[in-house]
Amino acid sequence: MVGSKELWRYKMAEKQKFPTEVVDLPSKGKFYSSDSPLSSGKIEIKYMTAREEDILTSQNLIKKGVVIEKLLDSLIVTEGVTLDDLLIGDKNAVMVASRILAYGPEYPVEIIDPNTQEKFTHTFNLADCPFKEIPKDVKSNNFEFGLPVSKVKVGFKLLTGKEERLITDELNSFNKVNSLVSKEITTRLRHTITSIDGKTEISIINEFVENLLARDSLALRNEIARISPDIVLTQEVERGGEAVSVSIPITVEFFWPTTTA
Repeated sequence: MVGSKELWRYKMAEKQKFPTEVVDLPSKGKFYSSDSPLSSGKIEIKYMTAREEDILTSQNLIKKGVVIEKLLDSLIVTEGVTLDDLLIGDKNAVMVASRILAYGPEYPVEIIDPNTQEKFTHTFNLADCPFKEIPKDVKSNNFEFGLPVSKVKVGFKLLTGKEERLITDELNSFNKVNSLVSKEITTRLRHTITSIDGKTEISIINEFVENLLARDSLALRNEIARISPDIVLTQEVERGGEAVSVSIPITVEFFWPTTTA
């Protein structure tokens, strides 16, 4: 029987048969521990092949909603790293880089004019998507924030792909028995907050989250968004003689283009 280490080495050897690229991460590696390969601020990914296109067409993976995750995991070459280890913003950057390597930077897609609500087709250049600037004083994935109303000092962290998956599983389980109320915000905050005025007990954090004032909740979520690394998926589009800011939609044609560049 093949052990997990031997299987992992076999998979890595298979990946390394193909050309690869080292791509930058929006986090610059600052949010990872010093012993993580991701602390370099870079990750190595391979070019997509027909094997990855098989992943993209797997009806089973599509139905489960994990097809993109399985695809990106198959492309990561950096030793000891999986998609679960990446912060969400870094995962987004890997997704864009993988698409560029596979099909080129041109991404034609139908979008809606935010002013007129008219649909039109526009070709985005994914190579022009910059990384969001992160605060210069970031040293690690460990933050403190003083809540404006309650004056409580909250410790928190940014979530990895693994933690996001746990949140999704928890919400899905909850929604099966209670479809009327969403626990998206409180569930996410319970996984994000690491301490309350220095207290790290899970029971204290859970009780605090359930009773968190709305203004404090909004302020904390805004702070998390402010410091979170990511790739900027908005671009200026010329419409009717003026430039409008449009979000780049990640549609089925992002990894399933009808034509290649």
